[in-house]
Amino acid sequence: MNASAKIAAPIIDISGGRKSFGAVDALTNINLSIRDGEILTLLGPSGCGKTTLMRLIAGFESLSAGSLKIDGKDVANLPPEQRPVNMVFQRYALFPHLDVFENVAFGLKVKGVEKSEIKQRVSAMLKIVQLEALSGRYIHELSGGQCQRVALARALVNRPRVLLLDEPLAALDLKIRQHMLVEMKRIHAETGATFIYVTHDQDEAMILSDRVVLMERGRIVQVDRPEDMYARPQNLFAAKFLGETNIFEGTLVDKDTVETASGQRFKSALDIKANKGERVFASIRPELFSFQASAQGASQSAAVTICDVTFIGSRSFYEVAFNDGTRARLQVQRNGRSPLPAISENAQVFWEAENVVVLPSA
Repeated sequence: MNASAKIAAPIIDISGGRKSFGAVDALTNINLSIRDGEILTLLGPSGCGKTTLMRLIAGFESLSAGSLKIDGKDVANLPPEQRPVNMVFQRYALFPHLDVFENVAFGLKVKGVEKSEIKQRVSAMLKIVQLEALSGRYIHELSGGQCQRVALARALVNRPRVLLLDEPLAALDLKIRQHMLVEMKRIHAETGATFIYVTHDQDEAMILSDRVVLMERGRIVQVDRPEDMYARPQNLFAAKFLGETNIFEGTLVDKDTVETASGQRFKSALDIKANKGERVFASIRPELFSFQASAQGASQSAAVTICDVTFIGSRSFYEVAFNDGTRARLQVQRNGRSPLPAISENAQVFWEAENVVVLPSA
């Protein structure tokens, strides 16, 4: 996380937010503070409300209930052009009859900025997005990644406090998308603007974000740093949506122990928000299983049968079956020193209590 994002006061504050379309609530009970200077990602499946939330911030939609403040000012009745925000869309919305320089300068000209200042600000922004050598080219002469950088420059040259990015990389292929994520982090660091990024892609959220807002069915499920949300999801949806995990259903038979119907036990060293006797789920990430006990000898273990093996370079993915038929997926780093079991063989798998996340059933 950026140092400024750690200490800065919220630039956007939404309290008790609700957005309804007729009888349908698209957003319910939205409470969110966005820090000045951070990259915050709205993540979730299609239809979860993330784009609606972004449009509320932009001013393209209005709240049905609750409040929305930007820089401490209530903006409920302010139109988009009077808010200190700018938006970058998935399809760029660039002008094909203008060259790169003119596209970036367009908003400044509309505002009546003097020519000398326009030249200075556009040139400086093209340098930040590394397109100064292409300033005279037209949009059809650019690649998808270059077009996206033009769109970023056009938005940022207006010096918005907040930049809204609605799935801006969705139309790009994987290699260009990965490059653009790195570029956006660099551009963010150089401009200091607050970035609010919408995506359904977990990898984009993990790579780019200071914090992630995970949404489901119009509600905020969890707000956290990417690494914390991955390691410590707060509910079943978060555990399943962000990355891959193994879920074991059972009952909390002690303050720290989940027992499945077949008697397999999973002890957790983490805080458990459930009461003894309640139905819960134990979540363990694939890479946190091992075919070897820890050096401290404190591992938990179970006998399994190897059902399938997939080799991917230095990693191997194992599908294993516990004695009760429950299956799990393991990710093993191949080091070449220890032999790994083959399909149909029996083996022992190990895991640590600090890697078992116990989730409530609700």
